Amino acid sequence: MLRKIRTILAAVFFVLITLLFLDFTGTLHHWFSWLAKIQFLPAVMALNVVVVVALLLLTLVFGRIYCSIICPLGVFQDILARFHRKKNHYSYSKEVRWLRYPVLVVFIIAAVAGIGSLFQLLAPYSAYGRIATMIFQPVWKFGNNVLAVIAERADSYAFYSVDVWMKSLPVFIIAAVTLVVLFVLAWRGGRTYCNTICPVGTILSFFARFSFLKIHFDTDKCKNCSMCSKNCKAACIDYKNHTVDYSRCVVCGNCIDSCKFGALKYSIRASQSSKTGETNEASPIDTSKRSFLIASALVSTAALAQKKEKLMDGGLAEIEDKVAPARQTPLTPPGSLSFDHFAQRCTGCQLCVSECPNEVLRPSSDLMHLMLPVMSYEQGHCRPECTRCSEVCPAGAILKVDKKEKSSIQIGHAVWIKKNCVPITDEVECGNCARHCPTGAIEMVPLDENNEESPMIPAINEAACIGCGACEYVCPSRPFSAIYVEGHEVHKKI
Repeated sequence: MLRKIRTILAAVFFVLITLLFLDFTGTLHHWFSWLAKIQFLPAVMALNVVVVVALLLLTLVFGRIYCSIICPLGVFQDILARFHRKKNHYSYSKEVRWLRYPVLVVFIIAAVAGIGSLFQLLAPYSAYGRIATMIFQPVWKFGNNVLAVIAERADSYAFYSVDVWMKSLPVFIIAAVTLVVLFVLAWRGGRTYCNTICPVGTILSFFARFSFLKIHFDTDKCKNCSMCSKNCKAACIDYKNHTVDYSRCVVCGNCIDSCKFGALKYSIRASQSSKTGETNEASPIDTSKRSFLIASALVSTAALAQKKEKLMDGGLAEIEDKVAPARQTPLTPPGSLSFDHFAQRCTGCQLCVSECPNEVLRPSSDLMHLMLPVMSYEQGHCRPECTRCSEVCPAGAILKVDKKEKSSIQIGHAVWIKKNCVPITDEVECGNCARHCPTGAIEMVPLDENNEESPMIPAINEAACIGCGACEYVCPSRPFSAIYVEGHEVHKKI
């Protein structure tokens, strides 16, 4: 029953966490956002002592079940391993200490030194978040759009079409490479990544050695058939010497399920017969057929974002896509307090990117903060009434804010670029920026006060501007907006 229970729990956790990244409607996070907050590294970064202590106690009691049930990357490796059609193909191997512990040291140094790109690259939950956001979500949205077309022809509004676009090519490539590496390692060796590269697995391994419940051999019943080793995806069972490397064991239950002689059991301590040679009666082992893992249609290899064609004037003219301005200071979401605070706490899981309904957040292209979410307003603007990113952030990088509080947080200020403004370049009236400013920080004034025919241009009250980007988004100037938002290193309330 151990394997069946573990499989069911792992499937439930994995599907729900994956849906958090895929859901673009913003409904699931109200019920399941806690699943992101019980991940080990986000809990550490959020200084959530209760969760961290609970996970460590869970490991001390049951072993590394966090890796086989709660961690989505760990469960994902089990799914990828099932693509190997050959049964009983694993074997025991010694711990790769020369790689495992240096990776942990590098990870800790990167976290302390603030090297966000390296820290986020090694973080397991963040690695899966990138795969889900950059690869799975576009596929999910594309499938939704297909259903939307079908529903439209049937005069139904059950589905609606959404944009599918490339948020960051470098991060997409990183996610694709990670997926390929995981597939190869899982297909060949099961939990190789989990037990040699993953820093969280290495940290938990120190506690798993002293776990209360462990898998033990009954040497009198063992026939040295090697089936336990051949079914151990963690490669931690040495059937010849009847030993288990508890630092790598994730308590998946495969060994117990595959043993036909009842020589393995998950208990508090080894049986007396394995210690003194006396034979004890063992409890019957459930040897029923393996249960199937809940099917998931979420796995795919890659998906390129489709480019949506934008038309105006009845389809007679095509609007040129906007290009992001070169901001001196990156824009970070309200609630992140400052760029430094955000960079220090963020694990790069991309959950806020996948959940943003306004398509404002996307991974940074800066090498030092390559996977750090930043704001840009080519696809939309940060609506004052939306607080979803602060609600879903599990690491405390974006503190939770309410709608009233968000409307008073200044994350940046608008800057006008005279050479791009259409009243000057095209000699036409505009005023889009002033009409759409939610705080009234922009007013249209004549370029020349002494000339009645002078074009009207925007005048910005920086003290009232909150940096929401509505002006930048609606500006008709292409490819660069005539007005853009410059970020503030430290946010303030106005």
